[in-house]
Amino acid sequence: MGVTGHRDLARTDEVAAAVDVALDHLVDETVTSLVVVSALAEGADRIVAERVLARPGGRLVALLPLDPADYVRDFADVASVQAFTDLLAAADEHEVVRGAPTDDGTREAAYERAGHAMLDRIDVLLALWDGEPSKGRGGTAEMVVEAGLIGRRCEVITVERA
Repeated sequence: MGVTGHRDLARTDEVAAAVDVALDHLVDETVTSLVVVSALAEGADRIVAERVLARPGGRLVALLPLDPADYVRDFADVASVQAFTDLLAAADEHEVVRGAPTDDGTREAAYERAGHAMLDRIDVLLALWDGEPSKGRGGTAEMVVEAGLIGRRCEVITVERA
């Protein structure tokens, strides 16, 4: 499964509990073990990765938009960088999604590219989404729409931004 969602979430404990409920339903319905494909961004990506890893047999594949040393510039503080580093170390595998020669090279393009690569690798998308339009390329709303267009199941957990 993949994850998309917002970085700044209100009531993260409630969000984590809702993720656990969604994971329970997915395990009951479709799978015996969980593998999450995540960019490990702050907020939704990390909450889902942590909740999957807390389950017996839960696995993490990190699919990053940028090289880790560059990516951490987008994180809020030293604690966030450490949380990213810890999750990256816990991943069974990690990959940086590289751009095509025609790519415009922007950070937004990198995030969008990583989102599309994630959708290519999953069966189910878990979206922690407030229902609002995306604020940039590769945002949550775009990934939800794209998942539907390519026939991926999408489970939405309604959230509020902080």
